[in-house]
Amino acid sequence: MKLILLFSFLLLFYGYNYGRSVNESSMGNNDSSSTSHVEKKDTIMPHVDNQNEKIKTPQKDLLDVVRGIFHPKTNPVLNDDQLRRDTKMHFSILPAVGYSLQTGFAGLISGNMAFYSDTITNTKISSVNSSITYSQYNQIILPLQANLWSKGNRINFISDFRYIKYPTNIYSLGGPNEPNTSYNINFLGIKLHQTVLKSLANNLYIGVGYYYDHFFNIEPKDEVPDNIAKNVIADMGKKESASGPVFRLLYDSRLNQINPQQGVYYNITFRTSERALGSDSNWTSIQIDSRAYLQFPKRSGNVLAFWMFDWLTAGGTPPYLLLPSTGWDDSYNTGRGYVQSRFRGKSMAYFETEYRYHISRNGLVGGVVFVNMETFSGDISPVYSQLYPGYGLGIRLMANKFSRANVCIDYGFGEKGSGGFFVNIGEVF
Repeated sequence: MKLILLFSFLLLFYGYNYGRSVNESSMGNNDSSSTSHVEKKDTIMPHVDNQNEKIKTPQKDLLDVVRGIFHPKTNPVLNDDQLRRDTKMHFSILPAVGYSLQTGFAGLISGNMAFYSDTITNTKISSVNSSITYSQYNQIILPLQANLWSKGNRINFISDFRYIKYPTNIYSLGGPNEPNTSYNINFLGIKLHQTVLKSLANNLYIGVGYYYDHFFNIEPKDEVPDNIAKNVIADMGKKESASGPVFRLLYDSRLNQINPQQGVYYNITFRTSERALGSDSNWTSIQIDSRAYLQFPKRSGNVLAFWMFDWLTAGGTPPYLLLPSTGWDDSYNTGRGYVQSRFRGKSMAYFETEYRYHISRNGLVGGVVFVNMETFSGDISPVYSQLYPGYGLGIRLMANKFSRANVCIDYGFGEKGSGGFFVNIGEVF
């Protein structure tokens, strides 16, 4: 989850390293027959003082900083080209203490593993991410996410598993006359989403999967008025379940999904939820997720990114906690500037643009500015059909220079005094 990073205890697990030494044997075994895809150069560019300079500034991450303190005579930091050409697994572990709108003060330990299945230059990076969070509000958040690519980028395995114990605020439980009043509920949740996609052409994939979501022990907190508590029980009951197959069409020309520097991402997910498979009701939904990344100025390493996300109910009515809502996309990242669950409806339209720029030449520190806009259908409240803008700025600290995973610390502003910190391991989109 999103947490404002106050400090990182990077001394821990010092024995873990990113495996940055070059795998010389793998460099000599590039099998060009392993893929029919057109080879293209990785456009991830380290800082160069000018266009004619051939010597690249070595990249540095947070572990390098710690190593430099305790071992100042350690080997020189490797540059991007040396980091790129191996198939070893590269780990980073980051404990933190922080604060965010939806969690209050919290502590977490986050782990990231990244690797390439091949050494050819168009191979997409595979990653596995997990963390455990315990918050001031007695929330427990335990995700396990994986995005794995086979050799030649032929098959893509996408997993998103989560367990949450989640006391949280929900809006509009008081009915259409109270769209701006929040009430606290508690629930437990299990999310099991698995998809497998097969390549049709260069960067184009089609696949199937299965999504299962189960929320249980749903109950209003003691401070919720009796009439509102009745609405909670009427809208959600004690549990909500959704289960069924999904179908996905994906175009993804990005080489690095953790911190994209180039390319286009376009994903359509059609989800069905069937009572015969354990769902509370029959319903269908469509998510259309479009993203584009370009370096601006050209070859600067600074990135201008665009994100458009449409989440539509195509038939029936999803359970209340699975309706489109602020901050409840798969990555919990929409709507910086507003608290999670602030707006909700049967359909959602979202747009965001962000400019990511270097602050330090070695890649350790960067910054971002962003602007977003969201609107919802008015079936829960007509108020939600308005446009709600958000904007803000943030800082980036490179946690793992192999995968280019950053610690992302942002402050977002919304309307009517809404605002707060939002933190990720890896870019927001």
